[in-house]
Amino acid sequence: MLNIVLFGPPGAGKGTQSERIIEKYHLTHISTGDLFRKNIKEGTELGLRAKSFMDAGNLVPDEVVVGMVDDFLEHHRDAEGFIFDGYPRTTPQAEALDRQLENMGHPIAAMLSLAVPDEELKARLANRGKTSGRPDDQDPEKINNRISVYYRETQPVMDYYKAQGKYVEIHGLGDIEEIFSSISDAIDQLS
Repeated sequence: MLNIVLFGPPGAGKGTQSERIIEKYHLTHISTGDLFRKNIKEGTELGLRAKSFMDAGNLVPDEVVVGMVDDFLEHHRDAEGFIFDGYPRTTPQAEALDRQLENMGHPIAAMLSLAVPDEELKARLANRGKTSGRPDDQDPEKINNRISVYYRETQPVMDYYKAQGKYVEIHGLGDIEEIFSSISDAIDQLS
């Protein structure tokens, strides 16, 4: 089983690249954004709690996120592997994920981190806001806050995986296929 964390700030291209990774390596996709939207749409208690934080441009508390991810993993035990898109975002989430995957007998193989300059992130998010209808991508103040929150609260997760020797930085600028080629090279070296 191959388990990969795809990491990077909002707008780095995690969603775009995860689609290609899923297709090539037959991994099951776990996007906390997708889990949040599903739970919000279904009106679950966790979804309503997540929405209040997301609407303000803040991170959803660890216990809400971990609960959603644990539930997803339990319902997909037969997967060939997982790609975690945007998760974990905090060190406690990373520790919880490690415990859950160790219980399943298949730890994280690597964290692949997409590195993209802030100005490019802002441009990508504003463009996505025009085409997706997502309110969190339409407000420049919320975009700036999301990027600031990323640096302040989620970047320490990189140190967690660096300490385990599982961190791989991927240059996230350029052609989508070139970036995917770099990702594939990194994944192929894990086998």
